[in-house]
Amino acid sequence: MTGLVLKLGPYERVLINGAVIENGDRRTRLAIVTPNAHILRLRDAIHPGEVNTPVRRVCYVAQLVLSGDADPSEAKLQLLRGIEQLSQVLTDDDSRSQLAQASRAVLEEEHYLALKSLRALLPREERLFAARLS
Repeated sequence: MTGLVLKLGPYERVLINGAVIENGDRRTRLAIVTPNAHILRLRDAIHPGEVNTPVRRVCYVAQLVLSGDADPSEAKLQLLRGIEQLSQVLTDDDSRSQLAQASRAVLEEEHYLALKSLRALLPREERLFAARLS
């Protein structure tokens, strides 16, 4: 994750290499220069009980890599398989673009970018489930 810049709001928390860091009362920017540091914004975290949809499941795997709770090489196949399964259902151009970006990010071991791309699909998935239930 060389060159990652985190912009934190007041009292926002972030997990860095297993340690929870809480920002003070002002906005701040942190430049993370250590390659392969495990970083996860806690506001973006999906909790185990919330892993109840296909997109959330794939996001959760990427999140486990970022938090250091999953080995990147072991998660790679699981992530790529999950992205492939999502691409069979989410066929619109924007979803395909996000999924392609997520795949590239996984292959390049840029798990933060993979998670960011996958999280962009959460509102779309929510709308699809809502339409299905109505």
